[in-house]
Amino acid sequence: MAAETPPLAADLDRPAGTAGEVFVAFLRLGLTSFGGPVAHLGYFRDDLVKRRQWLTEDAYATLVALCQFLPGPASSQVGMAIGLMRAGLAGMAAAWIGFTLPSALLMLAVAYGITTTAGIAAGWLAGLKIAAVAIVADAVLGMARNLCPDRARRTLALIAAAAAASVPGAVGQIGVIAAGALAGLAFLTPDTTPGRMPAHAPAGHLPGRSASIIALLVFAALLVLLPLLAKVTGNGGISLVDTLYRAGALVFGGGHVVLPLIEAELVHPGGLTRQTFLAGYGAAQAMPGPLFSFAAFVGAAMPGAPNGVTGGLIALLAAFLPSALLVYGALRFWTALAADRRVRSAMTGVNAAVVGLLGAAFWDPVVTSSISSGRSFALALLAYLALALWRVPAWAVVAGAALAGGLLL
Repeated sequence: MAAETPPLAADLDRPAGTAGEVFVAFLRLGLTSFGGPVAHLGYFRDDLVKRRQWLTEDAYATLVALCQFLPGPASSQVGMAIGLMRAGLAGMAAAWIGFTLPSALLMLAVAYGITTTAGIAAGWLAGLKIAAVAIVADAVLGMARNLCPDRARRTLALIAAAAAASVPGAVGQIGVIAAGALAGLAFLTPDTTPGRMPAHAPAGHLPGRSASIIALLVFAALLVLLPLLAKVTGNGGISLVDTLYRAGALVFGGGHVVLPLIEAELVHPGGLTRQTFLAGYGAAQAMPGPLFSFAAFVGAAMPGAPNGVTGGLIALLAAFLPSALLVYGALRFWTALAADRRVRSAMTGVNAAVVGLLGAAFWDPVVTSSISSGRSFALALLAYLALALWRVPAWAVVAGAALAGGLLL
């Protein structure tokens, strides 16, 4: 009996496409993909697997497994991987630009609107902050159900939340993630192996071994060197790149986890105000495409240079660069990495710690900065019920909360 062809190997033998067709396909997805990363993956499957037949179900499941395993925005990483398989490095760039461009432009517009009308639209901003309360609450509870199904992981998540609340700032955030990995390695057992992996793939269709290793080394080097460079130079642009790069490199569990990582670095006297930060975060929920486009808002809304369009573009590139380096570097080595039981145990611990990290951020700054009266609490509760119980789309919850805030707060 003939040996089964591994899923990615079969798909990488298909005729190559062009960067132009990849851009058009992902631009359409970027304009219409509402609902967060899980919904995005469903849109990708319908359009790229079922309709366009760019890759098979097995190959798509393999890419989804890889991108769920890596830190960063999973749906954007799946898009990058499909673009890379379809049209090489240019296709990877085209997929990211097409999928991200609509939401990035909208977030730049929101940043300009908030920074120029904050005094006039106080109620509207309060409504956006209330929407953030509902959305983060729903994310925390949903992630807890999926990532902490047993007593050991729930305990780890609670310890992580206490640690994150006790040690604020980037050091505390990174320490919680590292401790979660060590705890997972020592005490936790992963439930399953994540997906069917390809045994091999034709060398001509993937980055070479040397190029893959270089990409991973660049990823690690920037993670170490950017904080040092920002501290030595005191340059605002380098500090912005450092913050957004680390956020993109250390986020496990979805785009909502950028909230505590970015807030710890950029919300301070002389930086972003919590009001502006949470209003932008709430507005990001109403946008199609990746939640990481929130980086464009952060960069544009900064009070000091670089800000505006330049700051937004710098922040956006910095936030997504880790994902691009990881996808480009890890695709070739995915089989061995995912099969390593120790790696998967460590990731199980990281996922539980991330739940605790987001839980701590839900209380401070989200709740403490948004709920100041019985009326604001009632609106937050209604927004949460609409989102979690009545299944109202996130964009509609955000729009309704902003309108209610403008009228009532």
